[in-house]
Amino acid sequence: MPLLPLPTPPALSASRDTPVVTVGGHALQVDLALQLLERSGQHDWMARLDPGSPAWMQALIDGLCRLSSRDPLTGLFNRRQFEASLDSEIDRVARTGESALLLLLDIDHFKRVNDTYGHAAGDQVIRRIGQALQDCVRPMDTVARLGGEEFGVVLPNCPAGFGPAVADRVRQTIAATVVTTGPGQHIEVTVSIGGAFAPQWVRSSSPLWMERADQQLYRAKAAGRNRVCLEPPPRSAVNAEERDMRLATVSAFMPDAVDSGLDSSLDTGLDGWVEAPR
Repeated sequence: MPLLPLPTPPALSASRDTPVVTVGGHALQVDLALQLLERSGQHDWMARLDPGSPAWMQALIDGLCRLSSRDPLTGLFNRRQFEASLDSEIDRVARTGESALLLLLDIDHFKRVNDTYGHAAGDQVIRRIGQALQDCVRPMDTVARLGGEEFGVVLPNCPAGFGPAVADRVRQTIAATVVTTGPGQHIEVTVSIGGAFAPQWVRSSSPLWMERADQQLYRAKAAGRNRVCLEPPPRSAVNAEERDMRLATVSAFMPDAVDSGLDSSLDTGLDGWVEAPR
């Protein structure tokens, strides 16, 4: 097989102030991309790299990826990245049967904050609530601002017995948060929270999961706000007998995998080979 020619490395125009990168003789206009990164505070570290080099190009791409996945006001993930996280978590729950909880939060009477203190103060409240929310969950949890005064949290491997306590801890943490927006100006807000568990061993979809959690959020608001409403966890757990049946089905197609002496209580990764019932 003949060897393919190596790609032409990016070349840079003579001006280093306004770099124009060329690839294969075609100019890539990167001015706007650099301006976006500079406004977001991600441009300074690129100055240490040689403009037009592979490392510089990779840093540019990485910076734009980070920028496209973050909410500009809070620095949390945005809705696009949050929905991608939901899809990944649904797939994991369908393969492993572990529990996962989705929480949707909405700041109560937020319009009053904007009307009373102004939109600049409202932005400070949103930023502070986003920080408080990030601080009271685990590093493995995904926190996002979905738009306006609405936030979302995905909690992987959250057993149903812990869900209400976790959600109420979030509610209490935010209720105890005081936002100082100016001299002698302190704002306190509450949140309503709705939650739903991902169905175990079932390949659902992120819109359906979001819709179920949103229904619980509506219940929390209708019941008076500043409260948590969680959907009862689905009874779709697989018991030991059902798990043995699944492994027996796999053994018919992969006898070496099951007859190799592995402890059946260990996670062999075989669950991903069995499609959950629809």
